[in-house]
Amino acid sequence: MARPMRRLDNIDLRLLRVFLVLAEEGGFQDAQIALNLSQSTLSTHLAALERKLGGQLCERGRSGFRLTPFGQSVFTAARELFDEVEAFQGRIGRGRGHLVGRLRLGIVDGVVTNPRLGLQTALSRYMTYASEVFVDLELGTPLALERALIEGARDIVVGPLSQKLPGVTYIPLHRESQALYCGAGHALFALEDGEITHQRIEQALFSVRSYRHLDDLYRVNHPRASAAIVQMEAQVMMILSGHFIGYLPRHIGEDWARRGQMRVLRPESYGFDSAHFAATRRLKGEQPLVDAFVRELKAQAQASEPATVQVSR
Repeated sequence: MARPMRRLDNIDLRLLRVFLVLAEEGGFQDAQIALNLSQSTLSTHLAALERKLGGQLCERGRSGFRLTPFGQSVFTAARELFDEVEAFQGRIGRGRGHLVGRLRLGIVDGVVTNPRLGLQTALSRYMTYASEVFVDLELGTPLALERALIEGARDIVVGPLSQKLPGVTYIPLHRESQALYCGAGHALFALEDGEITHQRIEQALFSVRSYRHLDDLYRVNHPRASAAIVQMEAQVMMILSGHFIGYLPRHIGEDWARRGQMRVLRPESYGFDSAHFAATRRLKGEQPLVDAFVRELKAQAQASEPATVQVSR
């Protein structure tokens, strides 16, 4: 028989936040890193929350970490509770004429050197009038970012997104130029452009983006992948090894090319532009933190070069 739930007080919000991190990280090991707490402290907090709520929240042991049905209900309710707390903070802030609350951003990696996107420039302008906003910035793949947006874990995501999810607004920002590169130690590096035939490209070991595996193969008409990466820094390492060819944004690859450590392979045949979007959920009511940051992203994109991307319907 479940124990009756005790009356909640202020300390329970802290315990609930610990529980949310445990559930989101999938167990104690990753939660220890995220919260900078020992496993014994996490266990103590979890046990205290279970006593206050009157039920077991998760199963933990040799079989792993798993939420109980009660734990899943508490997790969902706690997420909704903290969303409401942040909304309350926002309403209070608006009453004082300030932006207040948490802004959860998601973006693909490898964009800090992109002068046209300029996320850091948009963030700089935003913080001049939103200094009371807590900014939570996370890197991810396009698919993971869109999933986090739909699940409510991110408020705005930016990258080469699918443009296909219902209930999401996609705002075109810019087109990022991509090129196929090899490193200085690669057999193709010293060849003249005319010597780099498609047959030679097909024979080269190809490092693809794991989240665009088939797209990359199709774009190069390559028979198979020999390596896969997620982050652009990992792709740089693959190419610099001298054994792989692979795609990079040109604002990354050209810096290495100027140093003589990479070269572009047949840009007229294999180069392309990747459309980048900002995406937000279509929610009822005002989203002042989100709307203000989207305005800064659009202003940055327009200042660097007017966007010509068409949003798919």
